[in-house]
Amino acid sequence: MKKFKPAALFLLAFFVACIISLIAFKEKNTTQSMPKALLVATPKFHFNSFVDCNMAEAWIGDTFRIFPGKYGEDPLWGYAHDLKFADGKNADEAFGRRSDEFTEPVMPKNATPGTAGLHGAVWFETIYQDAKDKTGKTLYAVYHNENYPQTLPCDSSTGEGYIDKNWPQGLTGEKTPAAVCRIGIMKSTDGGRSWVNKGIFIEDLQPRMILKPHNTSVTFAGGVGDPSAVGSGDYLYLFFSEYGYPGNYDSSAYDPVNEYSGQCISVARIRLSDLDDPQGKAKRWDGNGFNAPYNGTGKPIAALQISQAEGGGPVSSPTSKYHWGPSISWNTYLHSWVMLMATAEAPSWRGGKIYISFNKNEDLDIGKNSQEWSTPQLLIDKPDHTIWYPSLQPLNSTADIANKNTCLRLGEKARLFYKDMYKDTSEYISEYVVEFKK
Repeated sequence: MKKFKPAALFLLAFFVACIISLIAFKEKNTTQSMPKALLVATPKFHFNSFVDCNMAEAWIGDTFRIFPGKYGEDPLWGYAHDLKFADGKNADEAFGRRSDEFTEPVMPKNATPGTAGLHGAVWFETIYQDAKDKTGKTLYAVYHNENYPQTLPCDSSTGEGYIDKNWPQGLTGEKTPAAVCRIGIMKSTDGGRSWVNKGIFIEDLQPRMILKPHNTSVTFAGGVGDPSAVGSGDYLYLFFSEYGYPGNYDSSAYDPVNEYSGQCISVARIRLSDLDDPQGKAKRWDGNGFNAPYNGTGKPIAALQISQAEGGGPVSSPTSKYHWGPSISWNTYLHSWVMLMATAEAPSWRGGKIYISFNKNEDLDIGKNSQEWSTPQLLIDKPDHTIWYPSLQPLNSTADIANKNTCLRLGEKARLFYKDMYKDTSEYISEYVVEFKK
């Protein structure tokens, strides 16, 4: 065995110490370089209409227009006409409208089960504004869509729809079915006063539904939903919650760890040129690139998963923790993407925490840029409350109005909204302004 001379040992030790110092410096520098979000308490700002989704909005000329609510058939909750719009000269004015000042747009009718068309209820989650239309009236609404075996029965020739066998429990009792969520696109050419359905963006099919006896979370049977979409380069990037099994669900071979590995917040993309005919055009991230089909199995954003050591687990379990319902914005002050997310810690998405994450890669088209999010940091913690759909909104400020900022594009300060459920109350409110620090 060779023996090292003292000088050689000194050099080796020095080299190892340098490497350790460089690693420590890099980690410290990375941590220090992450933006910070500071909460500033404000008087409570109540929203006066129904909200059960991310707030979708756009500037139509000098008018700030919002699109909250729900529309369409739902056998559990009844047919809904709550998807409406309201206007203002700024965000505060639109958000402050009375409920009787909202207008219901012209929406496509639901199709009969077993026929082509729009099925189930829809919620608008993001409005993408076509930059080519200088009037600002050409809008694409990315919508969350919910169905059941009753409203979308399985079509064996296409694989679309669901089979009512071993179906998990829904939100309104043991005898009611869980919904399945998927994501679609509608188009308006009159600033959102009327809409035409363009089809499904992404979905999970029947083989990926998580059924009895394993699905006991009283949430979804599976699917994809609660999205937020942003344009980058030639694509619309869709960040969404994944609720399906990563592969075909087989009750005899069910693996909760495998289920967990394929769930949390994921991303897909579609070319902007395909928004008028989106069916089958989107691709999901598969771990290496946007290669998985729109109805295939992708990979979640690893940095956003709650580790098993911290209680993370499959969404079909009533005891798992997971992030869901992302809301994305580009921050011009930080020069960074900002993501808010809700956190489930009990059945029926119960949880009172909001987390925030950052991604400094402006161009999401390049390599793994869409995956490089910082470890989520706790922003809000309200024990015994259930908080859904956190979003950042522009202020009634000269800069926000001049720049026509929306929830997709913000500056140094933004108003934080969320749906807050506590005991017998449910309200969509803002209690804080967020100040960002570089």
